Amino acid sequence: MAKYQSIAVIYGSDSSEWEVSCRSGEFTASRIDEFQYDVYEVFARFGQWHLVAMRKANSMRQAFPEGARPVVDKSDFSVIVLGEKIKFDFAYIMQHGAPGETGLLQGYFEMLGIPHSTCSAFVTTVAFDKYACKSYLRGQNLVKMAPDAVIHIGDDIDAFSSATIEKLGLPLFVKPTRGGSSFGITKVEKAEDLPAAIRFAFTEGELVIVEKAVKSQHELTCGVYRDGKEIKALPIIEIVSQTGWFDYDAKYNGLSQEICPAPVSGELTSLVQETSKRIYRYLGCKGLVRMDYLSAEDGLYFLEANIIPGMTNASLVPKMIRTSGQSITDFLTTIIENS
Repeated sequence: MAKYQSIAVIYGSDSSEWEVSCRSGEFTASRIDEFQYDVYEVFARFGQWHLVAMRKANSMRQAFPEGARPVVDKSDFSVIVLGEKIKFDFAYIMQHGAPGETGLLQGYFEMLGIPHSTCSAFVTTVAFDKYACKSYLRGQNLVKMAPDAVIHIGDDIDAFSSATIEKLGLPLFVKPTRGGSSFGITKVEKAEDLPAAIRFAFTEGELVIVEKAVKSQHELTCGVYRDGKEIKALPIIEIVSQTGWFDYDAKYNGLSQEICPAPVSGELTSLVQETSKRIYRYLGCKGLVRMDYLSAEDGLYFLEANIIPGMTNASLVPKMIRTSGQSITDFLTTIIENS
């Protein structure tokens, strides 16, 4: 018998990733077991939370027209539909970016005592910030990390740029520390381009990380989760981008190959999977997390942890799940019942 009955899938966000989040949320809601759970789709953006669709167990999905969507009561995470008050048992968070990946949404659910699909508020906050996550892992001998420097909005960009190029050399990657889907990221190959790249990254956040580009042989990613008994790793994927790196066009406009299982040695596959499980355990993760890496001649380099990875039919994690021999529906049940 299922642990929960009313599952609220929350998507949309306050960030540039809100449309990607909607696609992930709609896909996830459509794949949750229709025989076990009542599924409610909640669109949440800038404090406005509305029920956009619902599907009772063994019933058809019912969408609510814009302008007539029930408002979610955030005081107890409930909604009234046709005179019936429905209090959600479980939150499946599919918000990419703020507040779903910043820890704020997790903190809200933890204060209400409502179980959810992701890491705790603390772990989410640490893992979502690229610099904080690297700093938390640094010195643990789990994996290599590219040398970096950080700059706060308001700092002297020109002075920082000169010092950073002297320290790290070229090429460099410039990234907002808190963000996803490659928004605000630039690869810099000429010194004169660094200040503009930093200003561009500041459009996505107030802290920017500049990393030395790793001369990699493979770009690899691995999903990790708990199945109720142990931490498990999914088959790894190699990403081969036509744009030179895994930018927005490569991710969402078909300009990359995502090969699963990755055509690399068994030794490298095992290294990526075991490293991913160790990082997951060390950070104290829950639910599904995807770890991204670069494999270079001198070892494996950690890029970032994705607390809420994309979940569309074309996303990386569903490919891993299918390659593992599981159905998406069974996998989502595992996440729900063991979060």
